[in-house]
Amino acid sequence: MSADAPIAPTAPTMPASSTADQGHPGALETALRGRRDAGHKLLIPYVTGGMDDQWLLTVEALAGAGADAIEVGIPFSDPMIDGPVIQDASLRALERGTTPQGILADLSRIDVGVPLVVMTYYNLIERAGHTRIAGAMAECGVAGAIIPDLPLEELGPWAEAADHAGVATVLLVAPSTPEERIRAICARSRGFVYAVGRMGVTGEQATLAASARQVAGRVIGATDLPVCVGIGVSDPEQAVEVCGVADGVVVGSALVRRLLEGGGPDGAAAFVSSLRHALDAL
Repeated sequence: MSADAPIAPTAPTMPASSTADQGHPGALETALRGRRDAGHKLLIPYVTGGMDDQWLLTVEALAGAGADAIEVGIPFSDPMIDGPVIQDASLRALERGTTPQGILADLSRIDVGVPLVVMTYYNLIERAGHTRIAGAMAECGVAGAIIPDLPLEELGPWAEAADHAGVATVLLVAPSTPEERIRAICARSRGFVYAVGRMGVTGEQATLAASARQVAGRVIGATDLPVCVGIGVSDPEQAVEVCGVADGVVVGSALVRRLLEGGGPDGAAAFVSSLRHALDAL
């Protein structure tokens, strides 16, 4: 599956950047650039919002363990990029009555000292309304959003609302993305560029895919934004390997599996701390 594959056969309309957004990095980009420029590799762990009673404590623990930003998944019943582990966590969250509004309200109650980025699917964004949900994200302290099924050509209405609200729209580049399209995606991405490490859905793997370093190198060559590789980065050794090229990593399934197995906030923090220590040794 291409990370920027279209979701509907609509006529393309290339998005335009808002005047306010041009030349004014938001909180997410500012924080990640600052860390990168200070010589640190970036670490962005993912947790599924609402998956258990302790998920907010987990978010706080991840920040304390050295995360540079934290990605919070808003569960959706029909995901297209999430593998079995995150699907399981999302199902548990939905069975507990988790809603997008509830997750944002919960996030508004914590201050973890690092940017929060939500990941969800366009159906939920469209249903809530672009302006309404972007404003709600900003009011609740969310600095960025990842919407993997919203392609570049159809980004305009959401991007305009997000730019106005100060929410960075993080775009994805797949291993199969052509060079010209990589440049266009990088030009419109905000916060950082998410380089997809391998084709397919999220999930752990025993060895890092060769495509992870390859796509990182291609994206690094097309932008000065921070470039973080996710999907298939499963342990400290793989994080170090891909960060030989990339600015940082996004780690989801390996962390969520530990939470599903009962590791709790302390177990999550221990895993993220191991990633942090490995990256800091580079």
